[in-house]
Amino acid sequence: MNAKHLIFPLACMASLGGAPKRCPQQIPRPLHVSGGLVQGVLNGQTGVTVFKGIPFAAPPVGPLRWKAPQPVQPWNGVRICNAFGPSPMQMKPVSFFMIGPEFVVPPEPLGEDCLYLNVWTAAKSPEEKRPVMLWIYGGGFITGGSAAAGYSGEAMAKKGIIFVSFNYRLGAFGFLAHPGLSAEDPHHASGNYALLDQIAALKWIKKNIRAFGGDPDQVPIAGTSAGSASVNCLLASPLARGLFQGAIAESGSMVLENPLIRMKTLAVAEKQGIALAKKLNAKTIQELRALPAKTIQATFGFYAPIADGYVMPASVAEIYKQSLQTHIPFLTGWNAGEGFLMGIKKKTDFAKEAKEYGPDSAAFSKYFPSETDAQALASQIELSVDKTIGVPQYAWAIKQNENSRAKTYLYRFTRKPPATGDKKRFGAYHTAEIGYALHNLDSIQRPWEPPDRKLEEIMSDYWVNFVKTGNPNGAQLPDWPAFSALDPETMFLDEDPSARKLPDREALNFLYSRYPGR
Repeated sequence: MNAKHLIFPLACMASLGGAPKRCPQQIPRPLHVSGGLVQGVLNGQTGVTVFKGIPFAAPPVGPLRWKAPQPVQPWNGVRICNAFGPSPMQMKPVSFFMIGPEFVVPPEPLGEDCLYLNVWTAAKSPEEKRPVMLWIYGGGFITGGSAAAGYSGEAMAKKGIIFVSFNYRLGAFGFLAHPGLSAEDPHHASGNYALLDQIAALKWIKKNIRAFGGDPDQVPIAGTSAGSASVNCLLASPLARGLFQGAIAESGSMVLENPLIRMKTLAVAEKQGIALAKKLNAKTIQELRALPAKTIQATFGFYAPIADGYVMPASVAEIYKQSLQTHIPFLTGWNAGEGFLMGIKKKTDFAKEAKEYGPDSAAFSKYFPSETDAQALASQIELSVDKTIGVPQYAWAIKQNENSRAKTYLYRFTRKPPATGDKKRFGAYHTAEIGYALHNLDSIQRPWEPPDRKLEEIMSDYWVNFVKTGNPNGAQLPDWPAFSALDPETMFLDEDPSARKLPDREALNFLYSRYPGR
């Protein structure tokens, strides 16, 4: 029998008094993928088989550092996929602010040899053709990885989809541009290696996911924060066209010239690369590639996708202005308490911000009042959320919905996860929705209450339904109407999820109309 066509569990048989005995742990048969045979681990209780640490490209080390991902290197025998591959090079992974250990990768192993993916499937045969969700982690493009406990795909696979997560290169390893790198590249571009990793993972799915019972023609992508910004880039990149059929974007957009993530031109990014090489006293690309990874990582710096003229022919904002993005079903939104507030102003000082809006200062004060210090604080928090996350996400929904027959669905996550100690000060914080959407609250150490469990079930059903059909709605779920810029209804995800009008629509439109680079 050909192993590449099997995912049925193989019972371990032993003789006991002449009668066969089934071992307590069933062992799935090996599957054939690019590179060789892989064998996963079946959870007998859930019926989900997980394959961890499957290589989807050659290790990007030595002469392959700062090159597009190359074909995976074949291996002999059966590769036992029971552990995550190394996480990408990054600073020491630690919890910070409201981000707990559930979204932090293990401290070891870390390394450049990080291009591995993971598959969770409950399919019993390749003929099932289950829809596939590709998850892209966040972390500001400088930290993160698929080995974080909060990104497990077990619960989502139980609900009938195949869940795939993967690693992409971070920081300087994922985004370094340099004239020398551009000169050696056949497309005269450099700097978007992380996006090329993401595209390589999509191509791997296209080629291999049938073996796991998946449908290569029903592959929505999803991500949060920098993962959401990555979704934005993939929608805008011609290199990713046709590799996915839907998109979920949680709190991260590059449709506007976001102050948190500005898309540099190749020329500007190359200057950053020149400065790095000078700092490391490397006169050539060969000398840069010869440096230890830890030496490069120690320099630190903020890196992100760039308009390199190849992977990204122009900035995401420019591509969307021309409506050149991929038009597919789209689900997006943001959280009520995920602003980035740097310092708190008293009412008098905050009121001065209205003057920056010139003749529209009265409108600004209407939407963001400051008659008392308490009111000024609330306005600052709301303004911080709107300017950094809310307006860019809202604008993305509007622009994705333009000139498209595919429907868009907008949400606002407002549930404040229960907390103890210092974490009580965080409300519906950045990334708070992930545990609910991926049905992974058990990976997060908080005193969960019945409303959280209810919301976890509803949100994960919405996400799974969208992956299956391009529409989050389903039986016994609150109706989620499609988004319309003219009369935007939004699904509010809280203790009692329901679709409502955006109460701050006028404020969002006010800020959107004045957003730089719109």
